[in-house]
Amino acid sequence: MKHLLSLEKLAAGDMEKILRDAIVFKRERQRVDRKPLAGQTWALIFSKSSTRTRVSFEVGIRELGGNVMFLNANDIQLGRGEPIKDTARVLGRMIHGTVIRTYAQSDVEEFAEFSKIPTINALTDDEHPCQILADIFTFKEKRGAIVNKVVAFIGDGACNVPVSWIFAAAKLGFELRIAAPKKFQPSAALLKRAGGKILCTESPEKAAKGADLLYTDVWVSMGKEAESAARIKALKNYQINAELVKLARPDALVMHCLPAYRGKEIDEETFEANADTIFTQAENRLHVQKAILNWTAS
Repeated sequence: MKHLLSLEKLAAGDMEKILRDAIVFKRERQRVDRKPLAGQTWALIFSKSSTRTRVSFEVGIRELGGNVMFLNANDIQLGRGEPIKDTARVLGRMIHGTVIRTYAQSDVEEFAEFSKIPTINALTDDEHPCQILADIFTFKEKRGAIVNKVVAFIGDGACNVPVSWIFAAAKLGFELRIAAPKKFQPSAALLKRAGGKILCTESPEKAAKGADLLYTDVWVSMGKEAESAARIKALKNYQINAELVKLARPDALVMHCLPAYRGKEIDEETFEANADTIFTQAENRLHVQKAILNWTAS
């Protein structure tokens, strides 16, 4: 049985296999005889709202031959305080796999432990592994191998997206630069645990210089709304815009995992100039997650 709980716990070889398989799933999307989830029912258990994650997983599970049900955590007994391990042991006797989007990383790990069915982390406060695998797939699709390349993350460097980038960089052999105020940089303990070539700086310009990929995410993540004003003030100089793009390589990609708040983490002009890449990222969630689902079933 396989779980995708974090990129920290996913072997580099498994990452590479998922990325290779995603090429086939994208190229052969209309192929009707590949149904590794035939006869299976999967549940999506979401405590956080979603557009891309929910739609891509629902479509992906169905295209792989499975049935899917969406369970808002507030609509089941979890919302009334039932222990996760109890919900997990019930669902583990009825369904074949689950995709969880929630706050605490420990919730996903506990569910996987007690359910005894494949469990996929579709986002927690700690990591966003499916997103980063889709981003790397998009880079490889447009620019080739990511090994020895330079990825620059601009913005809140301590949230789930850059954390998953950190573990990916350490395992796949590319350089990651994170530009963020000190308060919004990943902890020294996390960086030591991950290893790899990771640079943290307060200078967006230093991070962007010569980069192959400029990447950003929202300044105010779900669950951080009470900190909105303080975050916007602290991160106001950490925007991807035309001036920053000029510092990167001439063929550098610009990515955003969406939703985008134009005028904050990225300006309107830069977003629209790179819209094809950004929406290809979004589409690729479907193909990569089909590869992840197939990997759990193999």
